[in-house]
Amino acid sequence: MEIDFQSIDPKLRYKILTSTIIPRPIALVTSRGTNGVDNAAPFSFFNVFGEDPPIIILGLQSKESGAPKDTTRNIRETNEFVVQLVDDKLVEAMNNCAVDFPEDVSEFDFTQITRAPCKRVDVCRILESPIAFECRRTLSLQLNETRDLLIGEILYMHAREGIIDPKSMHLSLSKYNVVGRLFGNLYAPVDKNFSITRIN
Repeated sequence: MEIDFQSIDPKLRYKILTSTIIPRPIALVTSRGTNGVDNAAPFSFFNVFGEDPPIIILGLQSKESGAPKDTTRNIRETNEFVVQLVDDKLVEAMNNCAVDFPEDVSEFDFTQITRAPCKRVDVCRILESPIAFECRRTLSLQLNETRDLLIGEILYMHAREGIIDPKSMHLSLSKYNVVGRLFGNLYAPVDKNFSITRIN
């Protein structure tokens, strides 16, 4: 089968891309509006792209009208955000954070996730998240009326006690229980893995 991406509708491209590039990590992004409202929204167009500097990239959307969604607007205005990773205990709240609430409604309050302070940014992080990265916007590229590519630098990290060994800095997958995004309503735990040694 051959598919010419230049000749198909963007909604069909989305369907094909999200069902083939799997699993994708989920960024549950918190930001704060200039109105003081704390926002939380999930993104699966997301990954880490370097360590020096430590860089995260997010694919941010605007509404079909071209008006920015809350996360996009907040980061444009404040340059600050927090990326939380999602484990099996947080997945239901993450899914509820995807609801298109009015901008004066905080997902923290609706989903009853807990606000926790940050060290480097004026944004709340989610206490229940196993991993949280405090970030500052480095660069945004507006690709069209509805899509921004956001490059952010990680300033500070929070990890739930026991996930990372403080001496070896090794991560325990059995204590992390992170969840990845598949497509549609499907998600997948990272509960099976294997090791392979690279040829030197």
